[in-house]
Amino acid sequence: MSASVPVKAEIGILLYDRCQMSMTHGMTDLIDIAGQFSRQHGGPVVRVSHWRMQADGGFARCFDTQEGTPGMPEIWLLPGRLTGVPDAQEAAPYARWLVDRHAAGATLASNCGGAFLLAATGLLSGRPATTHWWFAEEFRSRFPDVKLDCDRIVIDDGDIITAGGLMAWTDLGMRLVDRLLDPTVMLDTAKFLLIDATGREQKHFARFMPRMTHGDEPILKVQHWLAAREAKGASVAEMAATAGMEERTFQRRFKAATAMTAIEYVQHLRVAKAREHLEFTRRTVDQIAWSVGYEDAAAFRKLFHRLVGLSPGDYRARFAAPAAQAA
Repeated sequence: MSASVPVKAEIGILLYDRCQMSMTHGMTDLIDIAGQFSRQHGGPVVRVSHWRMQADGGFARCFDTQEGTPGMPEIWLLPGRLTGVPDAQEAAPYARWLVDRHAAGATLASNCGGAFLLAATGLLSGRPATTHWWFAEEFRSRFPDVKLDCDRIVIDDGDIITAGGLMAWTDLGMRLVDRLLDPTVMLDTAKFLLIDATGREQKHFARFMPRMTHGDEPILKVQHWLAAREAKGASVAEMAATAGMEERTFQRRFKAATAMTAIEYVQHLRVAKAREHLEFTRRTVDQIAWSVGYEDAAAFRKLFHRLVGLSPGDYRARFAAPAAQAA
């Protein structure tokens, strides 16, 4: 790989005892292939690194797809395991590492039983997640405060992404390529690998990817606070208080860190959640508008069209999951 090719981001795959190596190497190849298509369009590539726990309890990279001096991965990925899932004792050192990475602005992702390591951080509390249906009962028993939905293949909740069964890493890979490169590269990669991209086509409707690696800790705290409560009832005054700032200072800092105003950011979060409801439920548009924080359904429709480029009804017609369409 030429050193002149820009690296957009790094995905760190966190290895642990008996983790799914087919996912580890398959994801590495998928991201590499996506990078080749990205280069053909004049775009960047994505670095993939593998990490292992060391004797001192720390973690170090043991494999890297790119040359040059790396930084710290912006996305941390936890594979599943073919037999059993990590117990609390095994998960503890990985959970501590992931909590620190998330606090620094990294996105966390898991596949299959890797969700048990992710849930051990406590960061999934009150939030939606998925894992393999085989593990659903055990997961609910150990983490009853997580909104587990094993009917979903991928749940993209902004700063945390979870994927279901053993082979759901291909769906997760498509979501990461869509996020980090662009929808055209995602479709090129899916066609080359013969992966069904139906329902994930984002040619004209890219997913909202919040900027979270800006280094402004009070603003990052507010972003995590907003994600945890799905941006409901979030006034600028409450956000400023959460950040411990005067409102004018908060609004200036927030825009500098995220490249949008606090209100715009809340709108994007709410519309992202509304898109999930449109894709995976048969709730009416009015019900969805209310559930994401809008009492005025007409205003919600106008905002949705402005941000997404389609009306909520047209979006559902194009992107609703087959199960939701059949309901």
